[in-house]
Amino acid sequence: MTVRSVIIISPDKKIRCIITYPASTGRNFDEIVRVIDSLQLAPKHGLATPQNWKKGDKCVVLPSLSDKDAIEKFGEFEKKFAYLRLVKDGSIPK
Repeated sequence: MTVRSVIIISPDKKIRCIITYPASTGRNFDEIVRVIDSLQLAPKHGLATPQNWKKGDKCVVLPSLSDKDAIEKFGEFEKKFAYLRLVKDGSIPK
């Protein structure tokens, strides 16, 4: 049996994601677009995405950004723990 893989390569020619589907399972293009949207958030905006994230849901501020810098960049954010700070993706600067 064959398998089908989706490989996402970034502009700097690094493999960012590999999703492999068995021959009996069709690919999920909504999931592939969701992964690409998520992969673009970190380098562009300093955000990561939690499980089951969809565009419009809250994102996680990367730990490399201080609270002060996060407030300057995103405005208010929800702080669950020192390492878990959430912002709505609508607060992402354009």
